[in-house]
Amino acid sequence: MNRRSLTALAAALALTITVPAHGAGELNIYNWGNYTNPELIKKFERAHGVKVTLTDYDSNDTALAKIKAGGHGFDLVVPSANYVPIWIKEGLLLESRPDQMANFKQVSAKWRDPDWDPGRRYTAPWLWGTVGNIVDTSVYGGDINTSAIIFDPPKALEGKINVAPEMGDVMAVALMYVGGEPCTSDKAILKKARDVLVAAKPKWLSMSYGVIEKFAGRDLAASLYWSGAGLRARKKNADVRFGYPREGFILWMDSVAVLKDAKNVENAKLFQNFIMAPENAALLSEFAKYANAIDGSEQFMSEELKTAPEVNIPAEFAAKGRFVPTCAPDVQSMYTAIWTELQK
Repeated sequence: MNRRSLTALAAALALTITVPAHGAGELNIYNWGNYTNPELIKKFERAHGVKVTLTDYDSNDTALAKIKAGGHGFDLVVPSANYVPIWIKEGLLLESRPDQMANFKQVSAKWRDPDWDPGRRYTAPWLWGTVGNIVDTSVYGGDINTSAIIFDPPKALEGKINVAPEMGDVMAVALMYVGGEPCTSDKAILKKARDVLVAAKPKWLSMSYGVIEKFAGRDLAASLYWSGAGLRARKKNADVRFGYPREGFILWMDSVAVLKDAKNVENAKLFQNFIMAPENAALLSEFAKYANAIDGSEQFMSEELKTAPEVNIPAEFAAKGRFVPTCAPDVQSMYTAIWTELQK
């Protein structure tokens, strides 16, 4: 028997130990707000006899700070790709081995060995999407595929713009707008991005979450935000469209990880395996309106979602999207200084 066969056999044997067929008791999930399908939770509870408690957070930094402080009581967290290496380095995650779970075979090949979690030893994929421009085209009928919508807005949009208060995303988009790259340490480029952000802010209405209902009520005309929210906003306001900035836009993926100090480890592993089943991944996508990483999930999804422009990046813009790496600590400090100034 060759080494590959032995490895496969070992993985199969490990699976019977690390992922039990049935659970009992509780599971405490810490996840982004308005991001978890209630039907998925009910289905998991029925299937495994586990009572799930869901607690929301509003940013990667909020989640990281909460867990580092201790005494949280959570079992699972859902960090974004560029934050996963930070969680691992800080020793906050359990090596739960999703790669050895029964449903891992359903994960699409391109998502099985990501840079942020080589081999998927810590995280199971949740959803992925983009950061771009949500625009009410009844207010502005011009080009929406540019970050100038946010950073040098036309008169029609001034005072009607929102920006998601997620530092990493906003800084990365601003850096690409001025011709730089995410996580650059070039102080001249960082100053350009800072100047653009500071000049633009007086033309914004807000930096907040929860834009879907605001677009529905036409209280906003544009927002730098996540693609799934753009689709959900369009369903409530037919004039809404999602733009992909030609200067560059962000790709992201959120993944589910078991916390090192989780009290309900086996139930947490059950949940990681559960969301990698195609029909369950489809439930995630149908609720939040983002793409998932699971082969075969399309057969359980609506035609509307499978063809939505917010989910399927147009070919002309595909090369402009990129994942943000984990920034070096000194770069993160410069980001924070600019972000702090922007909050004043």
